[in-house]
Parts: sequence; structure tokens; C-alpha cells
Amino acid sequence: MDWLMGKSKTKPNGKKAPAEEKKHYMEPEYTKVRVVDFDLKDLVSLPTKEIDLNEWLANNTTTFFNLINLQYSTISEFCTGDTCQAMTACNTIYYWYDERGKKMKCTAPQYVDLVMTFVQKLVTDEEIFPTKYGKDFPNSFESLVKKVCRYLFHVLAHIYWAHFKETVALELQGHLNTLYAHFIVFVREFNLVEPKETCIMDDLSEVLCAPLPHYIAYLKVHSVVW
Repeated sequence: MDWLMGKSKTKPNGKKAPAEEKKHYMEPEYTKVRVVDFDLKDLVSLPTKEIDLNEWLANNTTTFFNLINLQYSTISEFCTGDTCQAMTACNTIYYWYDERGKKMKCTAPQYVDLVMTFVQKLVTDEEIFPTKYGKDFPNSFESLVKKVCRYLFHVLAHIYWAHFKETVALELQGHLNTLYAHFIVFVREFNLVEPKETCIMDDLSEVLCAPLPHYIAYLKVHSVVW
């Protein structure tokens, strides 16, 4: 499945990258809306030595897939071939590679559809994400989880970059921030995504993953379970 790899290119076609736009998602009025009433690191850490690491990774990866898919669905009507002619985040364009290794420049909705279809196929494959007791995980499991997490990061980054205004209009920035912080802490805990891949969002990651001086009981107010 190595052919299913989306890759990024900061300066497409050798041209100078466009000037960076203002990042509205970095404004304090938005970043402060997040879950901070518990330690996310405690939430993602392997609970006990008795729990198999692969089972923990499988459970969390499947959960993040479902949550990120749901989050994208809230703004999907605004993410079209006309509004998002490329899968972008900051000054990065993500490309898809087909089964023959041919690079494909997709619109954002096409790219997200490829991602979700690929991940859905993986997490429902009993040979890769086994759910029956005693069933072994394949040797390639960790590398596949890393691939999935990299793709899911692309989707989150695109939502922030291209659809944050719509997210705010829907009053869902708290949900997005919560999901993003949880995901970043998780992939950092198990080294699932290379720092060079996530560095385009490092400014947001550092803000959202840092504790606030006063806790906001976001989960209790919105009855969100993560």
C-alpha cells in the first residue's frame, strides 16, 4: 500500500510560495476556546502495561478518524472544487499519488475523499485492524497507523487554513480546537507523525497544547465526550 502516499511540496512547480495570509485561528479569542479541564497527555498515554500498544493505537486511530471525518463534514458544503482547487494548508500543497505512482493534484474535496476512503478501508479490515480476541496485528501495522495519522493531519490543517471562518460561524471552533489538541498530543506521544510534517502548524500546536491558567469546562458545557 506504499503507493497511497500523499506528499507535500511547499513551493509547487518551483515557483515562489505566495505571501502568508493572516491566521485567524491564531487569534486569542479563538484559541482560548478549548478543553483544558484535564491533562491531554494523561488521556493519550498507554493506561497500563497490560494493554497492548497496538490495540491502544488501533482504538485511538479509529476514534480520531471518525471524529475528524465528522468535523470535516460540518464544513464540507463550503469545501468545493471551486473554493478549494488544491489541497492546501498554509503555503503547502498536498498531492496524491495513484497506484502507479503518478502524482495527482486534487481539489481539496477530492483529496479528503481519497483520504477517508483509504482510512475507512484500513480500519474495517480485520487483517489490519483486528477486533477479535487473539488476532495478531500485521508487522506493517505501525507504519500504516503513521500513514493514517499523516493524512488526518492534512485534513485538520486544511480545515484551519481554508475553513476556519465557516467553523467559527457554526460556533464549532471549540470542538475543532479540542480535537486538534487531542490529536497532536496523541501523535507526539507515540511519534506517529514526523515533526517536519506538522511544523506548518507548530504555532497553533504550541498554543493549544499548552495549559491555560484557568480551566474552561468545555466538555461539561457542550456535553462532548472525547
